[in-house]
Amino acid sequence: MGPNGFFVMCSLHGLVALICGILMMFYSNELFVFSHGKDHASKLLGSTPHDELLIRTSDSFSGLLLCAIGCLLFMVAFVKDREFQGFFARGCVMLHVSMAIWRYNFERKLDDLGHDWVRLVVADLALALSWIFFLVYTWREKYD
Repeated sequence: MGPNGFFVMCSLHGLVALICGILMMFYSNELFVFSHGKDHASKLLGSTPHDELLIRTSDSFSGLLLCAIGCLLFMVAFVKDREFQGFFARGCVMLHVSMAIWRYNFERKLDDLGHDWVRLVVADLALALSWIFFLVYTWREKYD
């Protein structure tokens, strides 16, 4: 896998972050209806115009943050330093595991998002596992 593997991992994760960010910024209503159903989506969008504006603004900024993370991942993909790649991969594992723990501890307690937390925790752990596979492969390559 080596340096090309790091490029592929960062590019794939960056593409996922970019697509999710764009969907959050421009298609949040459709995304809520698709992922939560029409009844839950109407609750998640707010009950007053002020709430709706705050939620849409928050979703737009979250989507913008994901786009920035995607661009950062695309930039990091070109780094050739193996020590940095390992450091970055370990940081990504910690980030995804932390998100899974946060979702387990807090999101599962929310009534409107209670049925989604399992799917999101599994997705976070799968993303962490992909970085772990990268680390194991590079360690195997380094010590063989």
